[in-house]
Amino acid sequence: MKIKNICCIGAGYVGGPTMAVIAQKCPEINVTVVDINEKRIAAWNDENVENIPIYEPGLSKVVEEARDRNLFFSTDVDKAIDQADMIFISVNTPTKTYGMGKGMAADLKFIELCARQIARVSTSDKIVIEKSTLPVRTAEALKNILENTGNGVSFQILSNPEFLAEGTAVEDLMQPDRVLIGGDIDTEKGKEAVQALVDVYAHWVPKEQILTTNVWSSELSKLTANAFLAQRVSSINAMSELCEKTGADVNEVAKAVGMDSRIGPKFLKSSVGFGGSCFQKDILNLVYIAKSFGLNEVADYWEQVITMNDHQKKRFALNIVRTLFNTVSGKKIALLGWAFKKDTNDTRESAAIYVSDYLLNEQADIVIYDPKVTEEQIYADLNYLGTRSEEENIARVTVLSNPYEVCENAHAIAVLTEWDEFKDYDWQRIYDGMLKPAFLFDGRQLLNRKKKEDIGFEFYAIG
Repeated sequence: MKIKNICCIGAGYVGGPTMAVIAQKCPEINVTVVDINEKRIAAWNDENVENIPIYEPGLSKVVEEARDRNLFFSTDVDKAIDQADMIFISVNTPTKTYGMGKGMAADLKFIELCARQIARVSTSDKIVIEKSTLPVRTAEALKNILENTGNGVSFQILSNPEFLAEGTAVEDLMQPDRVLIGGDIDTEKGKEAVQALVDVYAHWVPKEQILTTNVWSSELSKLTANAFLAQRVSSINAMSELCEKTGADVNEVAKAVGMDSRIGPKFLKSSVGFGGSCFQKDILNLVYIAKSFGLNEVADYWEQVITMNDHQKKRFALNIVRTLFNTVSGKKIALLGWAFKKDTNDTRESAAIYVSDYLLNEQADIVIYDPKVTEEQIYADLNYLGTRSEEENIARVTVLSNPYEVCENAHAIAVLTEWDEFKDYDWQRIYDGMLKPAFLFDGRQLLNRKKKEDIGFEFYAIG
């Protein structure tokens, strides 16, 4: 089965970079990324590739090479679906905010809308690929919709979860640890569909790193991978609190533990807490699935990972309040960083949002700087919480483009994203411009304690 045209529904953090790399590596395949968000598609088509809507190191260069050659961005969803041999569904699957499964289950309404649109438009056989992170057995629902509402067209459903880390997405796509493809490997047509996708990735990924499974194993593997990674972060964060009480250093503990070859050093960096679009959502999804099968002990085990993460963010904020003489009311608190991690402009579930929310509840005045996140996005994140009115958020929160101005006359600074540039600031100048005592809270273990204390800062770091 030779693939000539690929369509990806969803031009977000997964669809955009993944399709850009596929287009770059497979110049003979036309790749069209579609989205109903006209503003987003216009940004992907901006003449200046530095203005594409997603910031990822190296992504602009990949887009520049492939765009208008065999990579296209469009709002004409129907046309792209009709022409495609292979369709990736890469739309948002947020946690439900209503009804059954509220606060835990994945909201699959966008997935279902995609399936119905594909069924309505398709006039030729298609391979439909789940790229969004989905609950196990979603492929069954997709198959049902496609086969019962189509125009006599044959559909093969594959699961191809992404394992990207934002900030290194292009590198992760170019040199993946593995590519996972789940399909109906017990039938000839299913095997053909799986092989067609294997052949796409085989343009640049060694065949031994392309893993094929049944659909259910593929769907569950993605949730499990994210749960295991998040569990490691919560585990070291739990130890960070114990370290603070006992006089141990969490970095030294992490180093000693990470040198054990059975454990390894990755994801043992304690911080103010994990964020991003995947970890929390996927674990809550796992919890919901476990509960729906009556596996309450399994559900409780994974739910504790989220509880620990929420606790870490809250205790960081409470420590700021306690250290500032039990009140931050009317005090200027400078926040450096809003993205959930460095080298991305993604703010979903960022620790900064929740730390800010706690501080605003304590009547603090917050001033924020992030090198890649817009003022509009920061207000949208706070407004989404619904803790206070939009007017109050605007009145109490200021976003500036100059980090030195953000820190001027501040009572305290909190580092909430590990942007490399923060290490290189003139911290003497920042200290001189602050109210004394000048408090510095490092939520990412980014800064050198001794150097900052020598300047005169009252310094606090996690762990």
